[in-house]
Amino acid sequence: MNTYRKKLIEVDLPLDDINRESVREKYIRHRHPFSLHTYWARRPLAACRAVVFASIVDDPSACIDEFPTDEARAKERERLHNIIRRLVVYENCNDENLLTEARYEIARSVARSLGEIAPVTPNAVLQYLRNNAPAIYDPFCGGGSIPLEAQRLGLLARGSDLNPLPVLLTKAMIELPPQFHNQAPINPDMNLMDKTMNENDSWQGTAGLASDIRYYGAWLREEAYKRLSHLYPKAKLSDGSEATVITWLWARTVPCANPACRINNMPLMSTFQLSKKRNSAYWVKPIVNREANTISFEVQKHAEDVPNTGTVNRHGAVCIACGSTVKLPYVREQGKTGKISETMTGIVAEGKTDNTTKLFLSPTDEHIKTALDAKPSWRPTDTLPDQAISIRVQLYGFTEWGTLFTDRQLVTLTTFGDLLKEARDQMIHDKAKSEYADAVCTYLALALGRIAERNCGFTIWDNRGGNIQKVFGRQGIGMIWDFAEANPFSNSGPNWMSQVEWVAEAVEHLPACVNNGEVYQANASTTIYAYDKPVIITDPPYYDNISYSVSSDFFYVWLRRWLRDIYPELLAGMLTPKQEEMVANRYRFEDPRRHFEDLLSETLKRMQEHCTDQFPSSIFYAYKQQEVEQDGKTSTGWETMLSAIVSSGFQIVGTWPMHTEQTTGLKTHTNVLASSIVLVCRPRDADAPVASRREFLDALKKAMPSALDQFTREGHIAPVDLAQAAIGPGMEVYSRYNRVERVSGELVPVREALADINREIDTYFEQEESDFDAETRFCFAWLKLHGYAEGRFGKAEVLATARAVSIDSMQRLLTSGGSIVQLRSPDGYYEEVEGEEAHKVRAELPLEGITTAWEGCLHMMFHLNLKGGKTIEGAAEVAEAMRNNLDCSPLSSVERLARLLYNHYDRQEDSANAVYFNNLVTSWDKIISAMEDPKQPEML
Repeated sequence: MNTYRKKLIEVDLPLDDINRESVREKYIRHRHPFSLHTYWARRPLAACRAVVFASIVDDPSACIDEFPTDEARAKERERLHNIIRRLVVYENCNDENLLTEARYEIARSVARSLGEIAPVTPNAVLQYLRNNAPAIYDPFCGGGSIPLEAQRLGLLARGSDLNPLPVLLTKAMIELPPQFHNQAPINPDMNLMDKTMNENDSWQGTAGLASDIRYYGAWLREEAYKRLSHLYPKAKLSDGSEATVITWLWARTVPCANPACRINNMPLMSTFQLSKKRNSAYWVKPIVNREANTISFEVQKHAEDVPNTGTVNRHGAVCIACGSTVKLPYVREQGKTGKISETMTGIVAEGKTDNTTKLFLSPTDEHIKTALDAKPSWRPTDTLPDQAISIRVQLYGFTEWGTLFTDRQLVTLTTFGDLLKEARDQMIHDKAKSEYADAVCTYLALALGRIAERNCGFTIWDNRGGNIQKVFGRQGIGMIWDFAEANPFSNSGPNWMSQVEWVAEAVEHLPACVNNGEVYQANASTTIYAYDKPVIITDPPYYDNISYSVSSDFFYVWLRRWLRDIYPELLAGMLTPKQEEMVANRYRFEDPRRHFEDLLSETLKRMQEHCTDQFPSSIFYAYKQQEVEQDGKTSTGWETMLSAIVSSGFQIVGTWPMHTEQTTGLKTHTNVLASSIVLVCRPRDADAPVASRREFLDALKKAMPSALDQFTREGHIAPVDLAQAAIGPGMEVYSRYNRVERVSGELVPVREALADINREIDTYFEQEESDFDAETRFCFAWLKLHGYAEGRFGKAEVLATARAVSIDSMQRLLTSGGSIVQLRSPDGYYEEVEGEEAHKVRAELPLEGITTAWEGCLHMMFHLNLKGGKTIEGAAEVAEAMRNNLDCSPLSSVERLARLLYNHYDRQEDSANAVYFNNLVTSWDKIISAMEDPKQPEML
């Protein structure tokens, strides 16, 4: 039997702090490593940093000689938690004092296991970790979050991925920066260096590398402008002056289907509005020329006759010349025969006084002709798959990657890319070593990747913010009817130098004075770079959620052209590998579920065989538990993952729901996961016992209530995530056994164990109801029977008597008359006020009279979700009133009730109502913070 010290991640984490900072980090852009380049479903650095740290650091319970009492262990655990609380704050991620402290704690735990004393000086600690600590390895490195944070904490970081795009991105984050740390820039022009530097300063970290990225980025711009300026004319203004164009706006066109119309450029426009800003509102007016049978556009200030809708929607399109309508199949057919074209609808130029002011101008013949005269010498001719997850443009004839770009965009990207070789020659001329010149070219190519994503035929003009939205702001590439073409030589928008600056800033804040990182291209199901028994922390693909390889090809076809000489092996393939990709792609594989399950199972077996048995391994997973029918059997993403973990020989020893996903989907009445579940695993002992099903159920009933209490009352897990999170502790019980058997000796499969776990969740919720006040228990029971519809008085009276309340005492909660009883709906507590107070609401019943969790919950739900509510402020007023009423149920009962109501509506498949109560739970901390002078913690 293996003996090991328990690590912090196996016992306790400051989950609230990790989750809060993980969510906040999603909205941080500048200087963030993710701004180097787009990749999908990256884990927040805060969560990865916390998991890496807690996976290596001993829990005090494993150090009885140092912390002999419960009090001493609790004090030490809180000290370690405080380090994590500071570590997960993004602004602290490069605080060398804090990182030195964290690295020392890691070294101390490693030394403790070796019977040694850890060094204390920063350089000695790094050297000690290099020689003695286990490597951290992620075989699905993706966007590089896990290796990057392992490296930041001083550990040997290693990653691999089948897809060359994430391998390249991870190289740019963990391999290249340490090679050139503290190196002065090689460019000769000090004026273009970082303004904080001068000749007497020493160049720390990656500051010199970032300076050269800026310098040679500017060099590239000047050289490109010499070749491309004729394609990017200035706009001529009415006073005779000129303005630099920021964006050209285009709409796709098809020939009108009406033979009597004969318009060949029937525009497909989602909107006529260019700007919705209050003081700068513009729209484009279509002008039909019947003599020439053409349509042109004039930009005008907003007027009352601006059309509310465009000419195309998901059902079809209408011709603005003759009024004829066509269905989308007609538009698709025109695209497949090459008859979809583009027409310029507007020009956005820089204002005369500053770059933030925008001028909206009508298209001119000169600008139209210039754009159409561009003749690319090269275009990506690699084909898109006939069908792909989240990519639908093939339906409209866009079947090659090069067709996603206009000719002028193709010329620009090709010219910039070809100039990379000349930029490299210039660096060598400026005394750069070849490895360093290759590194700078790599980062400049990533800046070009940013340009490609923001300057193609599928970028959207945001008429509210006045900017261009990148292609993968959405989770794929859908058909775009009107698009924006950026000017890379402007001083606004996604111009070339702005993209260079994004990359330079990200590089400048990468950890460099640390141990070197390693990244490889490898198929995790066949090759694991685990020759030294590493700690494996990984984030595998999520079944069929994202088509990583196909989306990556959007960038790969360009990066291969630009960087193939530097990375000949990595970029050898024409496109990214597809057949070996571990996704359940229904368009690619005859049996996608089997393909995914086989590769996942093989990968986990290799991980279990090669990982260290002295430290836990962790797996991030965020797939919602949804049923999939195939061959008369049901399967779920979770079942697939859990079955593979257990069958590979892992035991799940801890689970942590972490808020790693964007939660904006919750606002659209869609039950999307806000959390990843971090499954903490160790290799299961070979002599682990076999359990009967009865023994498993007994252990499950003992473990689940305390785990659910921790999730709901301490971790504040969102209701939409709870079912996923609660699987963890149940699987901890199931996976501790070599087998769970029926009396017959037949294996109890994971699917059946999941059903048992879900039953325990239901039992927990049923027991939660007994803790509420009697009125709330009545209302909840009545809701289950009748919702907010009318019910018979006699039935209500029986139900009320059983709960020791009377109908008469609940007039705030329901209405009754004659033989009818009806629950007051959430908006039934409020009524519209006419006259001067129109569009506001007032409570029919004073808030000061609230005594029940039911009324408080419905009041808060109204404010957060329904028309007329005052959002967080209104919910906080309700909470304040409840807190001040000594006869009222505690505020904590409102949050618990919201969870039960979410669960009720979720079971009814009523996502619209379910999401209301999910929002209440996820907003709980904000509601409490918004209360005036929050006191009386027993009420909270």
